[in-house]
Amino acid sequence: MFKSKRDTVFVVLAGIFITNAVVAELIGGKLIQLFGYTFSLGILPWPIVFITTDLINEYFGHKGVRRLTFITAGLICYAFIVLLIGIRIPSVSFSPVNDAQFTAVFGQSMWIIVGSIIAFVLSQLLDVYLFSQFKKRTGDKHIWLRATGSTLFSQLIDTFVVLGIAFYLPGKITGDQYATMGITGYSAKLVIAILLTPFIYLGHALISRYLKGEEVVVIDI
Repeated sequence: MFKSKRDTVFVVLAGIFITNAVVAELIGGKLIQLFGYTFSLGILPWPIVFITTDLINEYFGHKGVRRLTFITAGLICYAFIVLLIGIRIPSVSFSPVNDAQFTAVFGQSMWIIVGSIIAFVLSQLLDVYLFSQFKKRTGDKHIWLRATGSTLFSQLIDTFVVLGIAFYLPGKITGDQYATMGITGYSAKLVIAILLTPFIYLGHALISRYLKGEEVVVIDI
């Protein structure tokens, strides 16, 4: 089915990346409280996006992640368009999910849609650039440095851009709430990124083992 094991690895990683990114955008409009702090529910799938971003960058280069980012952004737009059409189509009287319930869950405002897509693209492109810069200086060593270092800056952009466009500009939260949610959300993502470091090494080891026998070089696809 695939020409090489590398093709299989890319398809699997791309599938995991796209699925979690789309899910994160769809559920991001719900705000939750953890340990007394407010977060977007979209924070739950992002750890998987962190891992797959770094692994794709590691084995397929920055062009691979960049192209996948634009493809994913397009798919997110497509998902929102389908949901918008679905909202416009009335449900039957015996539907287990009525129009009001469906709209309440999936009827995110245009601000949230625009904010989430812009934040996703900007943060991913920054992550890709920083990851490649770190790798140029460290080679195959210090995976933790390029993974955590790129996340350190990219998620700063992601957190404050999506909150600013989706919630602060439309007046849904105050300036103080924006700052507090931004700081707590960013801090949580950093903690998650650090805790995920062993899994990045694990993924790296599993992929390298799977590709054993093939030439393991970064190919910018």
